[in-house]
Amino acid sequence: MEKTIQIEASNGARSGERILRLRGPLNIHTIFNFQSAVRTEEALASALIIDFKDVPHIDSAGLGAVVGAFVSAQRQQRKLALVGMNERVKALVSMSNLTQIFKPYATVEEASRALAPAN
Repeated sequence: MEKTIQIEASNGARSGERILRLRGPLNIHTIFNFQSAVRTEEALASALIIDFKDVPHIDSAGLGAVVGAFVSAQRQQRKLALVGMNERVKALVSMSNLTQIFKPYATVEEASRALAPAN
């Protein structure tokens, strides 16, 4: 099992928006890097988009870390969106009854539009 994850952070399309692009599995071996990156980005951003396009799978620890990121964002009144989840990852989210909490978006652009402040 792969034990590394690459995390690339960048600015989003709007002010205060940051994007985290993940490459590799989100699992018990990689959640600490993920959690650290999320904490860093939450300090910088009012909206955080996490791109799962290059994440082949997530285990229960990884899913817990994503839930933790979501709860933290809500507590801090920040927005968080998940994009690019493959069918395997979507199935885990669905089986865990988390589809009410997470609305996965297909693309970063779609998530950015959804997180944009209402005029």
